[in-house]
Amino acid sequence: GDKAFAQFLTDEIKEEKKIQKHKSLPKVSGGWELEVHGTEAKLVRKIAGEKITVTFNINNSIPPSAEEDTQEQQKPDEQEPELTSTPNFVVEVIKDDTKQTLVLDCHFPEDEIGHEGEEESDIFTIREVSFQPTGEADWKDTNYTLNTDSLDWALYDHLMDFLADRGVDNTFADELIELSTALEHQEYIKFLEDLKSFVKCQ
Repeated sequence: GDKAFAQFLTDEIKEEKKIQKHKSLPKVSGGWELEVHGTEAKLVRKIAGEKITVTFNINNSIPPSAEEDTQEQQKPDEQEPELTSTPNFVVEVIKDDTKQTLVLDCHFPEDEIGHEGEEESDIFTIREVSFQPTGEADWKDTNYTLNTDSLDWALYDHLMDFLADRGVDNTFADELIELSTALEHQEYIKFLEDLKSFVKCQ
């Protein structure tokens, strides 16, 4: 059984490498620096007196609906549909002269993806906004967190503009999806390779 499993994995790795779009990770325009730690990626950019970091994790970033529909209709010779990774991402804006960080928790709404026709529609939404003490890794539950569900639209628009002024806009979000998808695929191939060595190990 293990031999067949290892053989299956070898073929699968070959296939996945064939359809791999990016041999190296795509760049995000606008002077963002990328740091990757396993499945977590961080983009950092410094502009006049501020540091902006965007963090996301590729785990569980592929919407589930994409996989269920395709199983039945797929003909054997068809290419598998392309999976897109749309991770939640957290934007932190740190101003040099304050001890606080403005933290915005952003999401790609599942039903919005792929409706390109709409004018001026944002492809991501801000879900929560809070202040966190700069330099602390853990979010404090005692800090007020603003949930945008019941938020005044004008305030919400200003928050979106605030992000856009710092380079976090639709173009950025598109490039983030591209980067995340490439990263997810790279990690998936690595996982298959690790699994193969694990199965073959006597």
